[in-house]
Amino acid sequence: MLARWVILSLVLFITFTSTSHADEDSQNSSNRGTIIANSPILAPFQHIRFCMRYPADCKANSAENDRIDLNAQTMSLLQRVNLSVNRAIAPRIKDYGRNLKDGWTIAPLTGDCNDYAVTKRHELLKNGLPSSALRLSVIKTASGIGHLVLLVATTEQDVVLDNLTEEIRPWQTTDYRWLKIQSAANPRFWEKVESAAADPTASRSEDQMRVAGR
Repeated sequence: MLARWVILSLVLFITFTSTSHADEDSQNSSNRGTIIANSPILAPFQHIRFCMRYPADCKANSAENDRIDLNAQTMSLLQRVNLSVNRAIAPRIKDYGRNLKDGWTIAPLTGDCNDYAVTKRHELLKNGLPSSALRLSVIKTASGIGHLVLLVATTEQDVVLDNLTEEIRPWQTTDYRWLKIQSAANPRFWEKVESAAADPTASRSEDQMRVAGR
């Protein structure tokens, strides 16, 4: 069954690659503070397994907005979920070996960065935020360690929910190298991060985030 799912995912990936996203890419490029990812890339294998286990968290909805309004209410929700999940899961190094024993899990008692990220996304989906604005992203830390975070697309900034900090940060203020990210159009698909839209007003947007979070 797993082999059939991987083959199906590859077929869907090839189909997705052949589809034109010129209009969407142009729109993404014009947004301030937005990561630009317009080259389809294979999804992480563990995410394919995750979608088999939690299909509801991998549904696409073309009618959804791909950004959420950044106001006091949504900032409070993001902060609450980030903090509660960081405190609820005890950190543990997991072995993603050939036995496939470990996988990305929602709300485990112990887990790694992947579990924190998918749990936060799950909780925000439960609270009514659109799937297209909640995008898992593979990054590398300044020390070169692979890491998974949740990027939330807002009307002001793309912000990061991270198990390494309780602070909600604009992606520009991190020292991460962004590698790949879920597609806003379909959470089963992933895209390579090509570059990032320069934002000369990053400091002003960060100030607005602080105001919204009060």
